Amino acid sequence: MRTASGGREAPDGIPLPSRADEAAPNRSSSAPVPTDGRLSPVTDAPDHASPAASHPDRSDSALSHLGGLVGRHPKTVIVIWLLAVVAAFAGATGAFGNQSLFDRLKSGDPSVAGENLQGRDQLVAAGRSATSTHLLQVTGADAAAPATVTAVRSAAEAIARIPGVASVEAPQLVPAGLDSPAAKALLPTSGDGFAEVVTFDPALEGEARDRAQAEVDTQFDALVAAIPGAHGTTGGLADLIEAITSQVETDLRAGEGIALPISFLVMVLVFGGFVAAGMPIIGAIASIAGALASLLGFSHLIDLDATVVNVVTVLGLGLCIDYGLLTVSRFREELRSRVQGRPTAEITREEILASVARTVDSAGRTVVFSGLTVAISLGGLLVFEASILKAIGSAGLSVVLVAMLVALTLVPALCVVGARRLLKRGTEQAPEEGVFSRLATRVFRHPLLVIIAVLAILGTLAAPALGLRLTSSGRELLPVSAPQRQFFESLERSYPQLSGPDVQVVAEASLQEAQAYAASLPVVDGQRLTGRVESVTDTLSLVSINIPGGALDDAARDAVTALRADRPAFPTKVIGQASGLRDFTDSLRERAPIAFALVALATLVLLFLMTGSVVIPVKALLMNVVSLGASLGVVVWIFQQGHLQGLMGFDSVGAIESTIPMLVLAFGFGLSMDYEVFLLSRIVELHERGVGNDEAVIAGLQRSGRIITSAAILVVIVFSGFVAGQLLVIKETGVGLAVAVLLDATLVRMLLVPATMALLGDWNWWAPKSLRRWHARFGITE
Repeated sequence: MRTASGGREAPDGIPLPSRADEAAPNRSSSAPVPTDGRLSPVTDAPDHASPAASHPDRSDSALSHLGGLVGRHPKTVIVIWLLAVVAAFAGATGAFGNQSLFDRLKSGDPSVAGENLQGRDQLVAAGRSATSTHLLQVTGADAAAPATVTAVRSAAEAIARIPGVASVEAPQLVPAGLDSPAAKALLPTSGDGFAEVVTFDPALEGEARDRAQAEVDTQFDALVAAIPGAHGTTGGLADLIEAITSQVETDLRAGEGIALPISFLVMVLVFGGFVAAGMPIIGAIASIAGALASLLGFSHLIDLDATVVNVVTVLGLGLCIDYGLLTVSRFREELRSRVQGRPTAEITREEILASVARTVDSAGRTVVFSGLTVAISLGGLLVFEASILKAIGSAGLSVVLVAMLVALTLVPALCVVGARRLLKRGTEQAPEEGVFSRLATRVFRHPLLVIIAVLAILGTLAAPALGLRLTSSGRELLPVSAPQRQFFESLERSYPQLSGPDVQVVAEASLQEAQAYAASLPVVDGQRLTGRVESVTDTLSLVSINIPGGALDDAARDAVTALRADRPAFPTKVIGQASGLRDFTDSLRERAPIAFALVALATLVLLFLMTGSVVIPVKALLMNVVSLGASLGVVVWIFQQGHLQGLMGFDSVGAIESTIPMLVLAFGFGLSMDYEVFLLSRIVELHERGVGNDEAVIAGLQRSGRIITSAAILVVIVFSGFVAGQLLVIKETGVGLAVAVLLDATLVRMLLVPATMALLGDWNWWAPKSLRRWHARFGITE
């Protein structure tokens, strides 16, 4: 055994890879932690040293050249971004005469190429589509009254003449009379009134479908007006999708309206001035424009679910505020170090150019690393089969790119233009001793105790995630007060035969064969399933089964399992919400290990390139897993178990939307690594200059703690703003990510990271000799 610097031991033949030992062999790489709560002096970078003085400008890097270019032409950069933002907003809103982004959005159950989708495609090919029906519910009318019968028949004749209408059904139109089974299906189970169903040609889409439905609604209105005392409501699956899309747009505006002003006020407090605070906000607005424009482009390539817009936009908004805060703070730090207390009027152009070049070179490198880590986590979504996850991953990657470009070009350009005003007011740069260094010093005294306490808290928060239950809501996504949710709930109560079966079996069989099959359906929970049979074509039949408890109840899920296990002699496809959810979750289980492995491997490689250590990347990965488990547990506790329903304005459905776990894990992992990079960039910067492990961690936390805390507060505000919306899936996403960021920036970055680094000491920087040589050649350092 040999003794390493700082008194720690390492096995023979395994060098401790601290570059501090190589740069300053006579210095202890892990200085003793002072007992008086003060930070030990960092000899290579004393307390009074400026960033510029302690680390000279690099003029040979690509980022430094970019910073110099932006510094020389700031107004040109700003004008280019201004034109791009205006064009992006105009394109996304349809100002160029194009179809707007929100008009191109889709909505529906998350689907994969499984049995459910195959069965639905068979029905569509045969001319049956759930979105091709439009319904009218009439109350306050006697269905048998002569005036009602006359009005219904007159309206039906007018509706039948509308291009694209395939059929019109109403109880008054049934030849066998109102007492026949066919007519009773269109009469309420209690009370007066009736229902009318219009079926469109399944091939009718887009504007033609919209025109036809508008004409049908006009006739519905005329029908209700012709019946004294009657009231009518209309709806259908297409209307439900439109309502969800409209709610997405409303929630997006509301979330931005809450997040941006509050974020601006917080940044005024952080920077001590309006000019500095406004720069990240301007960058965030540019990010929103870029996000909407990229989503519009993707909508022409793939179907975009309505919820994708909110999820991707909020990510871009959060990243841009994070990166903008980092860039502005670093620019002020660099400029202040060059001014050395002189009046702002004496700041020279050369000093501003040097400051912005150094800022883009240093903070820009952090932004690039952070962006890459977020991109890696989002790239994991591309592994999954579900189109909604692929769409979020693809669009998310483009938004990360926009956020990086904003931070590397627009925000530095704004800094150059407002350079002198940035130093007129505001707090001085963080001293080497402060609240975060004192916190780190205390953590260093009892690292094991801190680790145990933090893991206990995170483990307790993660416990509810063990009971995670997934669902795929439809109308439940909307608030209780939404007209389309009320329409479908009324339809389910009053017209159970029209509300749609819970489970269906598409059978490639004749009507007689399907009827024989329906008579011997499997037994579920002690009762034999029963279903009604209808012929779709001569060789295709449909068996519809209603399940007590609903389409996503445990009984429905058990029925899907039984029907798939007990097949008849002819081919069948089991479809419905429970079947689609089964396909989706099976796909997640199959692809999740691959996605996790790829993301983990890419993250480990990237952090190794940054740090030269194999220990720090592994440790960062494990800590992120623990914190994300805790955030997912909080989501389950709130939304699945129904806590805080009244406070947060939602009704629990007893489960979590099926896409939420992957979104929280992917986005949360990216954001967690974002703060990891913020912290590590400062620690590595000091360690590369020969500062010992303990000193580097304490000083790194002091220098980055304010930025990490401020950025986390701002991102939590952004996500919380979207929690104020009405769409359930957006609430779940917002809470999950807000909690993930909050836990990561407090318990993990402020306590767990310094505690583990204190416990491991110089082992934090260990790597095999071969990898150290590889890093010396290919690693990316300051």
